[in-house]
Order: sequence, then structure tokens, then C-alpha cells
Amino acid sequence: MSKPSESCCTTAPAVVENYKPRGYYVTVDGTNTYITGPAAATRGILMVFDIFGFCSQTLQGADILAYSSKENPYLVIVPDFFDGTPAQAAWFAPDASPTDQAKIGPFFQERAVPSLSLSRLPGILSEVTETKGVKSWGALGLCWGGKVIMLSSGTEEGLGWKAAAQVHPSLLDPEDAKTIKIPFAMLPSGEEDQSEVEKFGANLTGEKVLETFHDMNHGWMGARANLQDQKSRREFERGYGIISEFFVQYL
Repeated sequence: MSKPSESCCTTAPAVVENYKPRGYYVTVDGTNTYITGPAAATRGILMVFDIFGFCSQTLQGADILAYSSKENPYLVIVPDFFDGTPAQAAWFAPDASPTDQAKIGPFFQERAVPSLSLSRLPGILSEVTETKGVKSWGALGLCWGGKVIMLSSGTEEGLGWKAAAQVHPSLLDPEDAKTIKIPFAMLPSGEEDQSEVEKFGANLTGEKVLETFHDMNHGWMGARANLQDQKSRREFERGYGIISEFFVQYL
């Protein structure tokens, strides 16, 4: 498999607690959107979060990407595709009540439908491209968001990404990879189905970066990132460093 070339990227250390996001929120084509990065940046990364929405760890990851390379700054945008009603961690707790557990199914059937988010992407990208002067776009999906990115990266429904990536992917389908011709990176955790991961990687025909973080839990770069744990924090930083280097090379 191919790997990104060495770059001047310097990944900022993760803040363990009381993180203060560096970006701001603005409505873009009717969608509340977190935007971070230098105003002069002409390269953009659209980031699709996991089912837990605007959590601190995800916003910190967006900020890291935006400012990780002084020579290659990015404007990173994170649209709220759940319109303020993301999934709640309590629904998935071991002691979750039947009432909370019953909310999971409808959430995935009604709100977390990848095609619904996919349909909102063109308008968001068009407005940011026009108002912020972005000249080229890449995309990153976390967990559930990875499915949205996969579907928007294919040759049939592609949105013009120059490169795309997903981390600890959910809803992984090796068949999706067959339509992806742009450079693509994937960082699975050790909890993903490794046979599906291998099949997906084999079906990618373009430039690719694939690395499994075998010791990490699903979600280690998103809402489930345990930044209190030294090893998890180090791997969180390393993961965003790999993604940053990937975009430096291909975006």
C-alpha cells in the first residue's frame, strides 16, 4: 500500500479537558456549521462527525487538522446534519433504560440516514466555496460519517473531492470502494471487522493509506476518544497527524 510522503506537519498535542474550540458556528445553506482554520486558507476539508455530533473531541480534531501545517493550512467545516439532536451516550450505556434503548432504532432510521446528509452537501460546499474562497476540497468522515464520505467519493455521486478519508468506519461495505478513484485513507480501530477492512482496501484502486490501530477502541478519534488515557491521547494525536499528512500530499 502507498503511504503519504514526509511533510512538515506538526500535530498539536490534545487537550485533556476543558477544551476551548478555536472556530465558530455559522449557518451555511440552512445548516448550523462549525468552521475553523485561517481565513486565508484556500484548501478546505469537510468533516462529517459521528452520531454524537459536536463533541469536544471531534471539534478538537477539526482544529488540529486546520492548524497542523503552517505551510498548508486548511479551512475545516463540520456541518450539523442532526440539526441539534444527535444521539446520546446514555442510550448506549450498559445500564441504559428500555426507554433510552428504544431511541436508537428511530435515530438511525430517521435522522442518521447517510443519503439525507449526502443530499445537503452540494449546497453547503457551494456556499463555502463562494464565500470563503476555497479552491480545492477534501473530506473526512468519523464512524457513521465515514459512510457519508464514502458515498460522496465515488465516481457516480462524487462531489469533486481531491482526496478523502475515514476513521474507525461504520457501515463499511467493500463494494463502496470499487467506485472510489481518488486518493483515499482509512484508519480502522481494532474493533472493526478486519476481513471487511481488508476487502475494502483491496477494492481501492487509487492511491491509498490504510493503517489499523489495533489497540484502539471504535471511536478513538471522535466522541469516544479517552483523552485522559495517555496511550489513547497519543494515538488520537497520531491518527490526526496521519490524516493531516495525507491531505498535505493529495489536497
